[in-house]
Amino acid sequence: MFGILKKKLSKAIKSISEKFKEKEEIEKEKPIEEEPVKEQPIVEEHPVVEEKLVEPLEFKPKVAPKPEVVKPKIELEKIKVEKEPEKEVEKKVEKPKKKFFIKRAIERVTRKIIAKKLDESDLLPVLGELEIDLIEADVAVAVAEKIKNDLLKDLAGKEIKRGKEKEVIVAAFKKSLMDILSVPEIDLKKVAAEKKPVTLLFLGFNGSGKTTSIAKLANWLKSEGFTCVLAAADTFRAASLEQLEEHANKIGVKMIKHKYGADPAAVVYDAIEHAKAKGVNFVLADTAGRVHTNKDLMKEMEKIIRVNKPDLKILVIDSLTGNDAVLQAQAFGELGVDAVVFTKVDVNEKGGAILSVTHELKKPILFLGLGQEYKDFEEFDAEKFVNNVLS
Repeated sequence: MFGILKKKLSKAIKSISEKFKEKEEIEKEKPIEEEPVKEQPIVEEHPVVEEKLVEPLEFKPKVAPKPEVVKPKIELEKIKVEKEPEKEVEKKVEKPKKKFFIKRAIERVTRKIIAKKLDESDLLPVLGELEIDLIEADVAVAVAEKIKNDLLKDLAGKEIKRGKEKEVIVAAFKKSLMDILSVPEIDLKKVAAEKKPVTLLFLGFNGSGKTTSIAKLANWLKSEGFTCVLAAADTFRAASLEQLEEHANKIGVKMIKHKYGADPAAVVYDAIEHAKAKGVNFVLADTAGRVHTNKDLMKEMEKIIRVNKPDLKILVIDSLTGNDAVLQAQAFGELGVDAVVFTKVDVNEKGGAILSVTHELKKPILFLGLGQEYKDFEEFDAEKFVNNVLS
């Protein structure tokens, strides 16, 4: 599941990490500029030494008459005088050496922990490739561009310590993806606590999986302790009534139906009245698949909505439709979609449509269809989805 999207994101994370490592190698190759030790203190002391050496020569007459004895005294005195300034010179020269050594050590340690930076010129080639990869994974162009710009903003010029590259890059990806998926949530349990019955109207293209999703949701609601009734408002498609009725019998819930060709708005109305009379929590209304180019069917949907005022209009999208999912979202968005259910997610290796549709509608994803069984129906968790595609 989502294998292609995961592969594309992993590739981008690896590429950006390598860019940081390349930057690190360049930093390592830069030589440390050492400040030369100044010899000035030594030069300044020499004149003082020469002046002190002249004074002993003035006392030659006072020294013993033997020249042999006088010379050693002068030599000893001279050596003594010379040694004292040498010590002073050594102390003065040693201080700058120690300071320089500490400074150099600090630079070396700092270089090991100092953060590396990448500028826009480093990131743009990688992010440009990422944008193409995302589009190949069914991410809409506008969404792919947003992700690219988010990463550029968060990573360009950002300081990253050694060994933290992947962690920081993954965090930047997660922030961008979560921003796309951060839309107002809908909790059906809370909605049911505020109103009874709650009417859910399902709509979508032909073959998107509306009927199966209704059956799975009915099973989920029943497992959560709620009651529900199904409304067979798809009076257009052949065998649609029998299909939904079979699901209702298997799950153990009531279904309201009329004859084929009946007014679907009337079917939903009767189901709502039944729910009110029996104290049922939810009405799940199935409708015929339709495309936005079929004006008669779109007007029929407008009538269903106008007459019954459903609490939530839920768009069901086949996740395998790829970038067409955005077109479907745009077409039904005009009717006022409140939430989305994605089907066939278990066999979807791309997953980009989830990001694209959420970005287009700014509405939450309620459930993901993950298989053929009734239990294969999972509440959508944005953080779980993001962690999955980034793992």
